[in-house]
Amino acid sequence: MKILVIGSGGREHALCAAIGRSPRASEVVCAPGNGGIAQIARCVPANQKDLGDLLRVVAEELPDLTVVGPELPLSLGLVDEMQRRGLRVFGPTRDAAMLETSKAFAKRFMQRHSIPTANFAVCTSQREAMAALEMFRHPVVIKADGLHAGKGVLICQSRHEAERAVEGLFSGQLLGAAETSVVVEECLTGEEISFLVLSDGKHATPLIPAQDHKRIGEGDTGPNTGGMGVYTSDTMLDAAMSEWILEHIAQRAVNAMALEDTRFVGVLYCGLMMTAKGPMVLEFNARFGDPETQAILPRLESDLVEALEACVEGRLSDTEFRWKPGASVCVVAASQGYPGAYATGEPISGEDDAARVPNVEIYHAGTAVEGGQLRTAGGRVLGVTATGATLRDALDSAYDAMSHISFAGMVYRKDIGWRALRGKQ
Repeated sequence: MKILVIGSGGREHALCAAIGRSPRASEVVCAPGNGGIAQIARCVPANQKDLGDLLRVVAEELPDLTVVGPELPLSLGLVDEMQRRGLRVFGPTRDAAMLETSKAFAKRFMQRHSIPTANFAVCTSQREAMAALEMFRHPVVIKADGLHAGKGVLICQSRHEAERAVEGLFSGQLLGAAETSVVVEECLTGEEISFLVLSDGKHATPLIPAQDHKRIGEGDTGPNTGGMGVYTSDTMLDAAMSEWILEHIAQRAVNAMALEDTRFVGVLYCGLMMTAKGPMVLEFNARFGDPETQAILPRLESDLVEALEACVEGRLSDTEFRWKPGASVCVVAASQGYPGAYATGEPISGEDDAARVPNVEIYHAGTAVEGGQLRTAGGRVLGVTATGATLRDALDSAYDAMSHISFAGMVYRKDIGWRALRGKQ
């Protein structure tokens, strides 16, 4: 069967690689893809911000199954339009994707259905937000309501910092466009866990959990990014805790969406804080995480295409997942200046040598090939992924591979997995 993947980042590279391993996949097409995806799939031009152009690609390719990677096409209603045309597509509808595309909707949804989350206030004016700050201790979290690629969440240590964040969001100075709604939220403490499940609208089946490193700097310092690295391990969550999260958060959310006549079919990403009171939801995403996907899928031994088809066909409960034991890690090589302004077009060297390191996969996040030369084309450029019997083994392989790669201004965190390794050899 021909499978079309929508997207152009490291997540889509990992998806194309996993889909390509399936005996059910006769051809993998990616729109628009990138320099690395082009090595394993046929890439076709597409504007991910233009619903009409995406539908043009679908009409020209006529895939047997389409897999939507990023959140923006979901927010544009790509799944809705494909379903109206009778086409098979993996991903939630625009209304279901509001769990990600509107933080205000998600918080109110969790409140309605007793899904554990931080105390919050949804504010539709600067004046209302300033008043809401009186109800929260510091630090406090200020969130833009809409999609901002992981950059719309601000952790404010003082009242003055929080007021500046509110002013910057409503004025448009912080994110380039004025917000009409923000969420003021209690700041939770603990370790973060990314808990992803597949859903067919009725059942939720978990993938292995992961821990993302969102801050640009080592020791989790500096501004938030889309993710600078991630790891998975068999010891991250015990079976009892995984079952509790599945029952009280993920499955409850899927059930509640169905009750509200908005079936959720696709990937539900539960971003959790493991607090002293138990797991609490920081955010929902309506798609595979990035870079979580790059660390999760290399450990999947069962057929991803079969699982995606089962979701689309409403029979996920019949599907079994098999996972490679041990651990995995993805370390992101980024352009200097990210998540702010950064240069592109820098030549990349050493990727072939890096890929020869055992148990390593190199996923392209922001690359392009110009005149036969691989060059940088984004803030996050490459994701170096490794698997191993232990987290230390996986990290050693990933950083060995990273040592071979270079481009002008390359930055990466050297402490991925530091919490898990704390106090260990």
